[in-house]
Amino acid sequence: MISIPGILLLILIAAICGAIGSALAGGTRGGVVVSIALGFVGALLGSWIARQMKLPEPFVLHAAGQAFPVLWSVVGSALFVALLHLFSRRR
Repeated sequence: MISIPGILLLILIAAICGAIGSALAGGTRGGVVVSIALGFVGALLGSWIARQMKLPEPFVLHAAGQAFPVLWSVVGSALFVALLHLFSRRR
């Protein structure tokens, strides 16, 4: 079972990764909650893409007994934000 400080640490890591990924893709809207969500979505998306392409996980943080793929979280969140921008453009 994950402790409260462990959950908070994972949320902090996800927020930082999501904010970096969003900034790389040109996203400026959203706050902390959006950055947290982007970090977790990015971790799922980025890890899935890395597995499909048989790429290693070069930078993984272990917090509260859980592995968090930092690099793939940033890459995944940047791709997710870029896709959102692509599909939400007004014409």
